[in-house]
Amino acid sequence: MNILIKGAGVAGLTAAFALTRRGYSVTLLDPNAPGMGASHYAGGMLAPWCEGETAPQVVIEAGIEAIGWWDEVLPGLVERKGTLVVAPARDQSELERFARRTTRHQWLDEAAIAELEPALAGRFRRGLFFADEAHLDPRAALAGLADAMLRMGVRLVAQADEGDFARIIDCTGRSAIKRGSGLRGVRGEMLYLKTYEIALSRPVRLLHPRIPLYVVPRDNGRFMVGATMIESEHDGPVSARSLMELLNAAYALHPAFGEAEVIETGTGIRPAYADNIPRLAGSGRHLSINGLYRHGFLMAPALAEELADRLQAEPQRRSAIA
Repeated sequence: MNILIKGAGVAGLTAAFALTRRGYSVTLLDPNAPGMGASHYAGGMLAPWCEGETAPQVVIEAGIEAIGWWDEVLPGLVERKGTLVVAPARDQSELERFARRTTRHQWLDEAAIAELEPALAGRFRRGLFFADEAHLDPRAALAGLADAMLRMGVRLVAQADEGDFARIIDCTGRSAIKRGSGLRGVRGEMLYLKTYEIALSRPVRLLHPRIPLYVVPRDNGRFMVGATMIESEHDGPVSARSLMELLNAAYALHPAFGEAEVIETGTGIRPAYADNIPRLAGSGRHLSINGLYRHGFLMAPALAEELADRLQAEPQRRSAIA
């Protein structure tokens, strides 16, 4: 069966990989280089239990599976170092609320935080540690997935005739946001800071009543700082207000970020359904994976495998009917 996948973000790439691994002939259609949409600006946090603060159980369960999926597909890329959640002294109620709404964590006192992240010694009295969570560099993951997929025989094209394919899988993300689609745009803004004055080993979330912040360490003194959640489809540069809020929150986490270089800013429009749950939808020849919201790297593997399961089951159903 020849399958056309439209869109080479995290949804399209994981779908292409999952289908190719099961023996399907896959063509990936995207006028841009793989991974250059909203996925390019993702945090790469594989943090299902933290996301459980607001996300339903289906996201948590898929996210747990995603940690193993990424580790299997791209060995050595996933860092299983957990997630640290802290809050300023004035916002301890936020930490208590976060603890009530999540599971699989342990409370840390000031000494335990310092042992886990020496750079934060003396800065926070209490914290939550989600030891089973992980993170990866999303850009490295998307590039690695694209390379693996091409080695497996997937064709990457800028245009294609849909009439040549038995199945069309729409993974175009924000391009699918249109009247009647059930999708809306959620704008996320992020920035990269560079400093050698602080070192972190794992993602750190700083809780705040208005703009919760996460800081994810990368290599070479770089830190990804994000991210805003704005109900908007405006695709312009990061706003001055968001930039100030992200920088102020980073400074609250550690003053060394006040002297860091701002080496990149970026925005991405993340498509979401009304319930914010990503899904495989459609029937017959046309299917779609969309609505990834803020759960792209958590949910894409599960949706890709669900798609592959669905297509594999089709001949069995036809045979049973016959």
